[in-house]
Amino acid sequence: MKNSIINIQPYKYQGMWVFGDERVDLVKEPFISGMPEIIEHTLASKGLTKTSFNMLFSSTEIPDVDVILTKQERFAKGNWYIDLKTGMRGWLCPALYLYYNRAPKKLFIKIW
Repeated sequence: MKNSIINIQPYKYQGMWVFGDERVDLVKEPFISGMPEIIEHTLASKGLTKTSFNMLFSSTEIPDVDVILTKQERFAKGNWYIDLKTGMRGWLCPALYLYYNRAPKKLFIKIW
């Protein structure tokens, strides 16, 4: 992936947060293991009650981010990340490698 800032549109499907991205051949890829809670917390902190939203993410700093995830450890071909501001942890599955050759040390995320 050449873009350094990536845009996806997560949405609710059968009670789960999922996203699709035809650029990397993903369909209804679920967020699991702490990531739904990070999403819900971030939406609530912005006063948003949505069933879909836009998300920008980047491994390099971008302005006005809502969440900064810091890599903690590799697990089951994915990686655990923590939001140091809230202490919330979430696991990002191997789909992350469709965007990055290596798991970034930090992910900067903006939601609207």
